[in-house]
Parts: sequence; C-alpha cells; structure tokens
Amino acid sequence: MYYPYLRGRQFELIALREYALQHGDKNNIVPIIEPVKKTFNSMKLALPRLIDGKVKFALILNPQVGEIDNTQNIIDALKDELANQLNWIPAYILTNDYANIAKQIEDSGYKNVMLICSDITDSSNLGFDTLILSSNIKYIVSKENRTLKRKLSNKGKYLIRLDDSFNPQKRNKDYLIMPEEKFSEEHLYYKEDGYNGFSDYTVIVSDFIEGGAAPWAVAIHLTYIKENNEIWVKHFVSDSNDSIANIQGKFAEAAKKAVNFLNFNNIHNNASEELRGYFNNATYPGLGMVKKISIKNHLELINERLNTVE
Repeated sequence: MYYPYLRGRQFELIALREYALQHGDKNNIVPIIEPVKKTFNSMKLALPRLIDGKVKFALILNPQVGEIDNTQNIIDALKDELANQLNWIPAYILTNDYANIAKQIEDSGYKNVMLICSDITDSSNLGFDTLILSSNIKYIVSKENRTLKRKLSNKGKYLIRLDDSFNPQKRNKDYLIMPEEKFSEEHLYYKEDGYNGFSDYTVIVSDFIEGGAAPWAVAIHLTYIKENNEIWVKHFVSDSNDSIANIQGKFAEAAKKAVNFLNFNNIHNNASEELRGYFNNATYPGLGMVKKISIKNHLELINERLNTVE
C-alpha cells in the first residue's frame, strides 16, 4: 500500500477528492493528511468524498506546521466526518514527548493509531519503545531506520517507509538543466525490504511553504514509469523566463512540452487528459490546478502500478 503524505491545503485536497471519484475498482492508496488551516472548508469537502470513494485516510491530529495549535480544534470542526473510525486512521507526529502522546491516545480511546516519526524522534528512548509497542498503535511511519525495523519485527505492526523523493530547485527555471530524474522504486521492493507500505510527499516539496511570489518560470512535474519499472519524474519548464509577465504564456510553453511527452509515450489517465484539455483549448487554469494535476497524476500512476504488481 502507498501512503502519500499531503498537507491539507486547497489543491492537495482537490487532488484527493478527484482521485477518490476516479481511482477505479481497486484502491491501493491511504493518504496521510496534515491539516494546516484554521478554516476547515476544504477538509469538509474532501473527507466525505474520500469516505464515499472508499479511500481510507490518516488524519494527523497534532500538526507541526501551519495555523492549528490544538488537537481539539480539528476534532470539533470535523466531528461529523470523523464519526466512524472505520473510515480513517488517527495519526500523531512524534517529537520526543512520548508520554504526552501516549496520554492523548489513551484519553481519546482511538484504536489502530498511526505514529509518524519526525527528524527528532529518538528511537532508542524507552518511552518511544513503550509507545510504539502499545496495543493501540498499528501503523508506524518512518524514514529508513534499521533499529526500528528490528524492534518491530514480528510485533504485528505495520511499518511504512517514508522517503523524501522530490528534489526541489530554488527556482523553477533551474529544472531546465535537469529535465528528468529518478523518483522512486519503492513500489517494487518495499515488501522485500521488510515494510508493509511506502510513503512520500508526492511531487511536492517536503518543507512546508505557505504562499509565494509570482514565478518567473512555470514548471510542470509529472511522474512516469521507465522501461525497468522505476518511477521517474520529468520536469516541463517554460522558456520565456526573463520576467514575471505573461504567466499564461509560460504555462502554454510548459504544457506544450508536457503534452508532447504524454502523446509520444501514449500516457493516458484522468490527470493527463485534464492537462491535454487545458492545452488544446488554450486555457490557463492557474498554478494551483497545475499542482493538483501533478499530484493526481502521481496518485493514479502508483495506484495503477500497484494493481499491476499485485
């Protein structure tokens, strides 16, 4: 199973909403969502779609970035959407306050909880051991950690490997000199490597960045399957990058390259058809929708690939 890690922003959630309606007969994806906005309108639109589409999701109840500073705010705002715990997985990011997280989980009464190890999680701490082996914990998400893997061996836990696979550049035009690069091969080897699933941040930068200035260049990032079944990401970048003017024209330049690639390689899914539609109709959808297309393409690609592997 694939557990993409996404922040609860508008276009990430739109990608999940649309995927839930379009994934087909077999779903292999359990998105991990970290809420970041004090307003929950986008979440209230997305979560029912995931539930209706039978796409189980993990919801982080102690987000470490963004505007939310109280777990209860999330639970109160989404009480209707979270009423049936069969539809979702309560998740907590681990810092080093293991006793506090353990108390929160115990007080909540949640079962089958997910723990996400952060960069400061101390997997040699006794409190950490006690927590991860608790009967309330089912899923543990971590970067490659051999010590943790040994601790969890034959303990009935689901260990999920988290990779930061996308290689961001400071400026979009910098992708011109690196048009494609290897993204992941975890879908091929995660079971062989002792994991129950794999996770990444899709084609989004892992660091949380809110907002941003108008770009000098437009870049479209699309993952695809190479001949050896590895997943690679190709970057399609505009050429007229000397100013921030004419963002629509920049999108058309990048989209032309992307659509030519999709056509040459006979790649067709819901995301690729949407991009083709914008390009063929000379329509500029906005940069948020471009990001949504990249995310949705990645979700569709991995889901289809896992169906093939299985």
